Amino acid sequence: MRIEAYTQVQQLYNTKKVSKAQAKGSAGLSDKLQISDFGRDIQIAKQAVAASQDVREDVTASIKSQMQVGTYDVSVERFADKLLKRYEEMR
Repeated sequence: MRIEAYTQVQQLYNTKKVSKAQAKGSAGLSDKLQISDFGRDIQIAKQAVAASQDVREDVTASIKSQMQVGTYDVSVERFADKLLKRYEEMR
């Protein structure tokens, strides 16, 4: 009697049983992703920010043209007033 041959045949049958069981078990399972309303709002906000421009051209276009021509003038008094106002807000 050859015991070795019996164990080899038994191993073949065991691997088939395992693979059938795995196939049946995984067929009914599925992954689901649920995003909360707050998460959806964050995604919409991120998309809106990504779609917007970094620089507001309507504001900067006039300043750029004045700088290129050389007519852009900064009022030292207004700058100092704004700087002090910002400093007071931060305190």
